[in-house]
Amino acid sequence: MDSSTSAHGPYGPPGEPPQPPTPPRARRPGDPVAAALGNATLLGIGYLLLGRWKPAAFALIGTGWLLNLTASTAETWCEILLLLWWAAGIAHGWFLARRHADHVIRRGQRMGTLAVTVLVLLTAVLLRVDAYGIEDRVNEAREGGDCATAVAAQDEVGWGHRLAGAPVVEPGEAVVEMCHRLERAASTLAGAARDGDTEDLERGFGILAGVLREPGNEQTVHAALDAFLDGLPTEDACHTADIAGWLREREPTRDVLDRSADTAARTEPGALARCGDDLMAEDAWSEALARYQDLLDAYPDDTRADRARSGVRKATLAIELDRVRSLIGTTSDAESGYCDTPTRYSGAPPYRKGFNRALFLGDTEYTEGLPGDWSTGDPAKAALVVCVGTAENGAAVETCYYENDKSEYLPHEVTFHKAKVPLKVFELRTGKRIDPRSVQISGSSCPSSLYYEYYMYDLGPGDQLVTSSKSDVRNAFRPVVKR
Repeated sequence: MDSSTSAHGPYGPPGEPPQPPTPPRARRPGDPVAAALGNATLLGIGYLLLGRWKPAAFALIGTGWLLNLTASTAETWCEILLLLWWAAGIAHGWFLARRHADHVIRRGQRMGTLAVTVLVLLTAVLLRVDAYGIEDRVNEAREGGDCATAVAAQDEVGWGHRLAGAPVVEPGEAVVEMCHRLERAASTLAGAARDGDTEDLERGFGILAGVLREPGNEQTVHAALDAFLDGLPTEDACHTADIAGWLREREPTRDVLDRSADTAARTEPGALARCGDDLMAEDAWSEALARYQDLLDAYPDDTRADRARSGVRKATLAIELDRVRSLIGTTSDAESGYCDTPTRYSGAPPYRKGFNRALFLGDTEYTEGLPGDWSTGDPAKAALVVCVGTAENGAAVETCYYENDKSEYLPHEVTFHKAKVPLKVFELRTGKRIDPRSVQISGSSCPSSLYYEYYMYDLGPGDQLVTSSKSDVRNAFRPVVKR
């Protein structure tokens, strides 16, 4: 069988000139100084100059990760780690370039990498210096108690400052957070001043105390507290009194917050007096009395003490009179309302010799015709309260015999009595019961005719009361109103 073969020598097919073997790719000769300077940029440029793409990418990624770590944690050890990474990159670039015997000097690369490195380092230095300047202004503003300036200064911090000096600018963030807490405290305290809400006041002081526990915040807390205290007294005297009372009773903490006690002493007496007056004008007498009494209890030597004592008396009288009016309004007979539960009105006219005006309650059958200067419907003008019961048979006056035309064989014997009226007489000024316990009213008896009704059996009209005139009634009640 015929066959053909082809063979190739080590250098190529037959008939062609031999080819030399392919030599391995030679490393790009590099300049150690340029490589070191390139890596000093933290951008892996030195590796690129040496044709080392993978180390260049690794260097760039590592730098980015370390910068992010430093910016996010703001820890000094991260900056030290970044500095070591920078130094290691420089050294590694130098040794990679020096390892080859064919390294060369490339002045252009040196100048370019030097310019980039200087630009990077100068930018980092300038950003860090600026960061220190910003934080100096933040600290200066905090030490001066000026939160607004501190926050404005910290707002100048950008991403570059955080990359170049995160540990430098991080304390400023704490100052800003502290200022925000003080803003919340100021808002809470403003609400307390507006509404007189002591719970808001307690929350606001709690925030101030928490900020004060952190070192270096005394002046900012001082400023926030001053802004609140300078707003006292408020337009509402009662709200001011509530706030000042809470400040006075606050447990001392031996710090700047104790200054509030001086404001309480300055504002509370006047606020209590004005609040009492306002409440009196609104007929809120019990609340007014409490305010006046608070002033006397807490500040007995204050110049407004006499005003408060006068207010206490007025409020007390108003409360007593209101109680009397209420009881009178529920009185329907001599056993209810005021007649059942007498109370005093210290402002009533005194019960004295001569005639005393009386307020008549209960059965008014006989009292309606009494002289006007003996009685009154206004409890504020009455010296006496007279509770009048239903008239009953008093002393017998005369017995008469009557005949009924329809039953002439059954004459009726009728006894006439004085009208005995049960009384409860109270001295309004003291609420104490006094005499007399009853009066008997005289009158005419034995009229010529008596008219009465019966239903089944005629038993006669029974005993009768005398017929009293106005003068008879006046004569009976004169001892009641005249002492």
